[in-house]
Amino acid sequence: MSSWLDYTINGLIVGNVYALVAVGLALIFGVSRLINFAQGSIYLVGAYIGWVAVVQLHTPLPLTIIVVAVVAALVGLIIERFGLRPLQNSVRIAPLLATIGISFVLDQLVMLTFSPNPRALPSQLPDVRFQVGGGTIGPLDLLIAGVGITSAILLFVFLRYSKLGWAVRATAQDRDAAMQMGVDVNRVNQAVFGIAAALGGVSGMLVGMYYNQIDTAMSLQATLKGVVAEVVGGAGNVPGAVVGSLLLGLVESYGVAVFGTSYRNLFAFLLLVVVLVLRPNGLFASARQAPPEPLTGTFIAPSRPVRIPRWALLVAVAAFAVLPFFPVSFYVLQTLINAWLLGMLALSLTLVAGTIGQVSLGHAALLAIGAYTSALLSLTLSVPVGLAIIAGGLMSAALGTALISPSFRLRGHYVSIATLAIGEIVSLVILNWESVTRGPIGISGIPPLSLFGYDLISASSVYWFSFAVMVVLALLQARLLSSHLGRSFRAIRDDDIAARAYGLSLNRYKSLAFIFGGFAAGVSGGIAAHLYSYINHETFNTQQSILALTVVILGGLGNVVGAVVGSVALVGLPELFRIAAEYRILIYGIVLLLLVRFRPQGLLGTI
Repeated sequence: MSSWLDYTINGLIVGNVYALVAVGLALIFGVSRLINFAQGSIYLVGAYIGWVAVVQLHTPLPLTIIVVAVVAALVGLIIERFGLRPLQNSVRIAPLLATIGISFVLDQLVMLTFSPNPRALPSQLPDVRFQVGGGTIGPLDLLIAGVGITSAILLFVFLRYSKLGWAVRATAQDRDAAMQMGVDVNRVNQAVFGIAAALGGVSGMLVGMYYNQIDTAMSLQATLKGVVAEVVGGAGNVPGAVVGSLLLGLVESYGVAVFGTSYRNLFAFLLLVVVLVLRPNGLFASARQAPPEPLTGTFIAPSRPVRIPRWALLVAVAAFAVLPFFPVSFYVLQTLINAWLLGMLALSLTLVAGTIGQVSLGHAALLAIGAYTSALLSLTLSVPVGLAIIAGGLMSAALGTALISPSFRLRGHYVSIATLAIGEIVSLVILNWESVTRGPIGISGIPPLSLFGYDLISASSVYWFSFAVMVVLALLQARLLSSHLGRSFRAIRDDDIAARAYGLSLNRYKSLAFIFGGFAAGVSGGIAAHLYSYINHETFNTQQSILALTVVILGGLGNVVGAVVGSVALVGLPELFRIAAEYRILIYGIVLLLLVRFRPQGLLGTI
């Protein structure tokens, strides 16, 4: 009994930390209708500012909390003023993508400044435990609970009794009406981002003290947990975000008690998917609350796609095909092989996100399904590698579509959140299903690529194989998009309500798009598995999903040639200038920000 009380206390304490992040997200969503994916990066900044204050400057704890809150608030104000305000008149999905780019930039700047090595963050509090019933509680637990309760009270007073708080509530209720009544919505946005960032920064510092460790990889999980808690409670609902956070903390804590630590995150994302499917507006949303406005079509910037003559495409294909006959280095061929693999993933995503309008942030899960299927078939059943790769593509198409199908009824930002959650669930299932996937050990000794019984060992043979597969997939997709199916996909993307009025079955066509896209991604994952010879649950992560989205935006949404061009550009340019690996994610984030701001239709335009 005492152990369950300890788990309950732990769940409530962790829930308090999640609440600081989720409340900030709820405030921002309330006034801007934006899921701020940079909130976890501010959480990371707060953790490292706390480390500097405690370890380097030896500041007392109250001053440390104030310093962290002020610095984090300044970061939030800068993000709002220079990263998001220029996009306030842009299409709805542009700010969402901008926050993803900002998170990449902030995470990499922190890593370059402090190095990726974990650091200890002492709590500055006595290391004692007090007996409470059958459980125990420590000073840090009380501090976290106190910060959470105090923040909630101060926020309630601010929103209820101050003029700026009234303006925040008015803007959240009806932004246009608030503007007509003279409310300075820019000032409201600044205040909300400052408050949200301060809460996020303090949360990061407290978590670092709670676990006595911080590292540069902690931002993504913080963002995901905050989003889960906010969506469970109801997007934009501040009290709901608090209750959702406490519920999430308890679910995780009890799940760890029953199944073990490796299942902690799995329960969080399963809770998110269940809530999205059964009550997408959240547990505490009003029954009459209108469904979120769709994002389909809202990122399609007005543009005329760049038409490349067929002869020019044939010349380009021929030039890349004969490249290995010339004296090029192994490094160049390997770089282009990576570009072709990324190109297959980009072809999949540009069909799903660009042509039918389902913006997926968990597309790397399709890579993982294809890779594990192909690797296991070739290793355990001795299936020929070529057939195993095709089977991986088919499994990715079938299983990926089945997993994502519950999100077909969702709209707005919730589609992106659902795909992100499903991507994380796939990775966590791979981690914990040890009897099949070999768990954290991963799969090693995967047979090399082979075709008709001949091993593809040389760099040139692998290059030709991957290039040929990508070209075939691109031709098939181009044919698909020129058919009536492609026209139906674009109709759903541009206006799903009008498409449904004309008799199009939205779920059927979305399923078809994911089937075609899932096959291309699964084939790419299968080839990668045999090329790497070793894979585990971290091989295909969320960063690859965001990288693929950046490629698709760079080339042009729905543009087949643009997906290939974007892959070559985004993979090749950092290699061309020999930029170190730690700078590449920073470059990807900056490229995404610049594209969203200045060229949302991509290099070759949207089709």
